[in-house]
Amino acid sequence: MLKILRERLRQGHRTAPYPQQDPVLPERFRGRPRFDLERCPPGCRACLDGCPYGALQVRDGRPCIDLGLCLFCGECAASCSAAALMFTRDHRLAARRREDLLSGADEPRLAQALDARMKKLFGRSLKLRQVSAGGCNACEADLNVLGTLVFDLGRFGIQFVASPRHADGILVTGPVTENMKGALLDTYAAVPEPKLVIASGACAIGGGPFRGSPEAHDGIGDLLPVDLYIPGCPPHPWTALDGLLRLLGRL
Repeated sequence: MLKILRERLRQGHRTAPYPQQDPVLPERFRGRPRFDLERCPPGCRACLDGCPYGALQVRDGRPCIDLGLCLFCGECAASCSAAALMFTRDHRLAARRREDLLSGADEPRLAQALDARMKKLFGRSLKLRQVSAGGCNACEADLNVLGTLVFDLGRFGIQFVASPRHADGILVTGPVTENMKGALLDTYAAVPEPKLVIASGACAIGGGPFRGSPEAHDGIGDLLPVDLYIPGCPPHPWTALDGLLRLLGRL
């Protein structure tokens, strides 16, 4: 017992001081992309042609990235010889509306809190059933990390539960393959009202690299009403936690 206590004292407190302090992210982390339009040459399409997933678009004559389709591979930034496009280390990516995932030179439109009634119900205690709808398990692995002592999701009153009957909503990963569509809809139906739906990862939002496949449904947007989008491939645990806390009005 004395050895255990000594080791516990040696290790100290390992839970990160978030949200009181911003998380420390590695140098290689790719967060929210940013355009410097002053550096962007007129008529240049290098970044658009360099994106292998069609995430880059031109809206009102200005380039932007659809974070719901972006896999954060970095090919677009590497294709930009003018250095007009770069990936920052900003982990804040989650949004309430699909159109708010378009990221360009403007300030990001981060997720807003639930309305007063829903926040009163779920603001201090949120139970989620996670549904893997045909993903590669990268998103699921990073969601599992949220339960470790570094992130300690439970200290915010948020937990993943085994049964949809015990859940306040579902958190979906994967592009919704044909053989998982029925299971997803049945799980959603089993959650009692009122309930939330969260799409986590590029696959769940827009199909990811499987977009357009006859065996996938390009995410859950046309199947279920989505309350929160968490972009990434996979979303970093800090990105997922930031989105969840913003949804509950805790940030």
